[in-house]
Amino acid sequence: MNCVDIHHLLPAYIDGELDLVRNLDVEQHLKTCSGCAAKAKSLRSLRTALQKSGLAYRAPASLRQHVRQIAGERREKSGANENNLLRLWQWIAAGATAVAVLAICLRPAGISSQDELMNEVVASHVRSLMADHLTDVVSSDQHTVKPWFDGKLDFAPDVKDFAADGFALVGGRLDYLNGRTVAALVYRHNKHFINVFIWPAANTNSVTEENTNRHGYNIIAREAGGFDYYLVSDMDENGLEQLANDLGK
Repeated sequence: MNCVDIHHLLPAYIDGELDLVRNLDVEQHLKTCSGCAAKAKSLRSLRTALQKSGLAYRAPASLRQHVRQIAGERREKSGANENNLLRLWQWIAAGATAVAVLAICLRPAGISSQDELMNEVVASHVRSLMADHLTDVVSSDQHTVKPWFDGKLDFAPDVKDFAADGFALVGGRLDYLNGRTVAALVYRHNKHFINVFIWPAANTNSVTEENTNRHGYNIIAREAGGFDYYLVSDMDENGLEQLANDLGK
């Protein structure tokens, strides 16, 4: 990130509103840029000053008492209706909570954990395209993308560029799949984007290698070099298979 990007993010950073990745990026930049660090310090000082300025107006006791009196009179007139409405909302809330719990705890018949993971893979791919958050680090240089993951994951993903085979490395990002933080490498083939999700293979439960299609997207699951790879894209299966073979070399 450059200083312009950081300046846009600083207010949210000071207020603790950034996601983990961007928060780390801002902190790393502030360690090396005295100008941005000074601006961040100034914003913190302003935030502290506003919190302690006493600008909030405290209503006098007479006004507070008057408001309570008015509210009490109206509550007496509409007490029955309000109680009925409250009970209705309580039943609605209880029903919604029960539905949510059932949706989380009960897996529909015939849906395996692998099927659920495949759906997660497609959802993450689509979300990355819809939210304009395809990459956290943008580079076609594998020696730039690979070090970016250092300290952000508990493993080091193998990053390669296959532009010679028609699959150009676009960059990478962090994602969350299979109950853990994973690496997502992004490749481009003509006008198609491919997400490659990577995490360490479990010795007792390695990936089931398969090619499948979900909701119009082709998915290839592979295990290679101690890692599970899930490739997903709207490109044709044969092209996606070629990239899968490259990753396994």
